[in-house]
Amino acid sequence: MCSCKSTKRALFFVLFSALVLSIAGAASAAEPEFHIGVATLTVSQAEDTYRGAEHLIKLYGNASEGGMIRHVTMPDSFMAEMETTITQIVGLSDDPKVKVIVVDDAIPGTTEAFRRVKEKRPDIICLAGEPQEDPGVIGAVADMAIYVDNIARGYLIIHTAKELGAKKFVHISFPRHMGYELLARRRAIMEQACRDLGMEFIFETAPDPTSDVGLPGAQQFILEQVPNWVEKYGKDTAFFATNDGQTEPLLVQVAKYGAVFVEPDLPSPLMGYPAAFGVDLKDEAGDWPAILKKVEESVTAAGGSGRMGTWAYSYGWSTTCALAEYGKNIVEGSAKLGSLDDLWKAYDKFTPGANWNGSVYKDTSTGATMRNLVLVYQDTYIFGKGYMGATKLEVPQKYMEIK
Repeated sequence: MCSCKSTKRALFFVLFSALVLSIAGAASAAEPEFHIGVATLTVSQAEDTYRGAEHLIKLYGNASEGGMIRHVTMPDSFMAEMETTITQIVGLSDDPKVKVIVVDDAIPGTTEAFRRVKEKRPDIICLAGEPQEDPGVIGAVADMAIYVDNIARGYLIIHTAKELGAKKFVHISFPRHMGYELLARRRAIMEQACRDLGMEFIFETAPDPTSDVGLPGAQQFILEQVPNWVEKYGKDTAFFATNDGQTEPLLVQVAKYGAVFVEPDLPSPLMGYPAAFGVDLKDEAGDWPAILKKVEESVTAAGGSGRMGTWAYSYGWSTTCALAEYGKNIVEGSAKLGSLDDLWKAYDKFTPGANWNGSVYKDTSTGATMRNLVLVYQDTYIFGKGYMGATKLEVPQKYMEIK
C-alpha cells in the first residue's frame, strides 16, 4: 500500500522539477541572440563614456550574466600601451555572439584593432566615437565614426552668442591646438561668422597646459586674465576656450564678472560647471535631467542665468549609448547602416528633450565626401532660458567650405 507522505513527496519533486525546467527554459529563451562589445577608457580618463557603458549594461544586461553588453576598458596610458588597446578591442571578437563593437573614445590603436577584427570577423559592425586618428585613417576601416561637429558649431556658437546679447567674441587657445585641422577650421569659421553677424572676433593666447607651466599654471592664467579682458572688452563679450582644463576657471570668472559663455569645447553639464560652482552630484550620477537641474540652480545663483550654457546631455555618454543602440538596431533590421535618420533616433532614445543634427564629413583637401564619418551636435541649453533651437538652424553652406 502506497504511503500518502511518499506520494506527496513524489508529486512535490515532479512539480519542482517542472518548475526548474520551466525557469531554465525561460532564461534560455530570454538570452539575446547576439552581443555588443563596448570598449571605453576608465573612469579616471573618461568618466562619461565609461558611465555610458554602465548604462547600457543596466539597460540590456551584462553578456557574462546572460545579457547583451560585453564591456572592456582600455589602458589609461594608451599612447604607451597601444598594443594593449588593440588586444582589448580585438578580444571582443573572440565571443562568437558579438555582432557589433563600439569604441568610444576611439583612441590611437582603434584603426588597427578594427582592421584585425574585420580580418577575423568581417560580419562585425565596427563603430567609433570621437576618433583620435585622422579621418582618412579611421574612415578606411570603421563602418561609422562619430565626431563632434566643430564645423557647424563654428557658426552656431557665434549665432547663439549674438542671441544672448554678445557684441564681441573672445577665442582662447594656443599654437598646439591651432595646429589641429578641425580646431583651426572652427576658429576660421567663428571669425567669419562674427564678421557676417556684426560682432568683433578677438583671439587671445593662453599657456598650453602641456607646457612647463602645466595645467595649474594655465588655469591660473585664465583666472587672472578674464577680469582684465572683461574690463577691456565689456560684459557683452562671449568667451570660449579650446582646452577643457581651462574651462573651469573661465566659468568661475565669466559668472563673477557678468560676461557670456555659450558652451564648452566638448559640451556636458559636467564639463567645468560642478567644480566651478561647487556642485555635489554624487546622488544624481547618471541622471542627466537631475544633473542639469542642480547645475542650473548653482549657475543661476551665481548670476549666470541667461548668459551661460552647455549641452543638456554629455556628448561622450550620449554617443557611447547611441552607437550601441544604432548597431543593435542594424543587426535587428530596424535601422540601416549609414542612415542619419536612424542615428538620430538612437540618440533621441537616450536624450529626451534634446535634439541632434549633423552631416557627413567632407575632406577639404580632396573634396571627397566620406559618408561613414558623421559630424554631430546637440541643441544648446542656456541656463535659465532653455534650449536655443540651434539644431533647427540652417548653417549657410559657405561656412562648411571654409578651410
